[in-house]
Order: sequence, then C-alpha cells, then structure tokens
Amino acid sequence: MLNSAKAGWRLALRAVAFQVAAALATAAAGMTLGPRAALAALAGGGTLALGSLVAAWGAFGVGVSSGGVALARLLLGTAVKWLIVVVGLYLAMAVWKLPPVPVLAGAAMAAAAFLVSMRFVAKRSTTRTNA
Repeated sequence: MLNSAKAGWRLALRAVAFQVAAALATAAAGMTLGPRAALAALAGGGTLALGSLVAAWGAFGVGVSSGGVALARLLLGTAVKWLIVVVGLYLAMAVWKLPPVPVLAGAAMAAAAFLVSMRFVAKRSTTRTNA
C-alpha cells in the first residue's frame, strides 16, 4: 500500500472543507429568510462538519496502527460523529429554538457535500494503493 495515514487525514480535511463551504452557502441562502434562518442553517451544517472532523481525527489523528485497531478507531469515530450530529441538531432545534427546516437543510446540504466531495477528492488524490 502506498498511501499513508497522513494522506488519509488530508483527504478527510478536504471533505470537511467541502462540508463547511456547503454550510456557509446554505446559511447565505438562508439570509433571504432572515438572520435566524441563516444561523439555523449554519448550525445544522456546522454540526455535520464538526462530526466529520472528529471522526477523521479519531481515524487518522493518532498515526499508523494495526488493522484491527484502525478499524476500531474508524468505527468509534463514526459513532462519535453521529452522537455529535444528534446532540447538535437537538441543541439547535429544541434548546436554542432555531427554525427546524433551515437546520435540517443545512445538515442535508453538508451531508450531500460530503458525498460529492468523496467523488471529487478521490479523483484529485495522488495516493495509490496496490491491491
């Protein structure tokens, strides 16, 4: 295998950057409905971006390890990501009383940006694997 944990970390950061850009674009579009809608969209998209960043840090942040440990870190990072997403969306809608539609729109756009970024980032990647 010719790719490294550092290359994986860079790819994950690029995907998070796509999510942040999507959250900011959704918040900018939400400004047409008012500042609370923009803040709500930013909260929803930012929650997903934060969750992805934490998952990436869990998977790639501590360096190279054995296959079993790497898989465990990946699964734990994914579980923590979705815990952050659920708590963040709950805080945005139930505690801070932000409008739910823009919150969910921001989260949906960030999730879509993650999917799109995987295709775009994978095409631009210079890492290779021998399988």
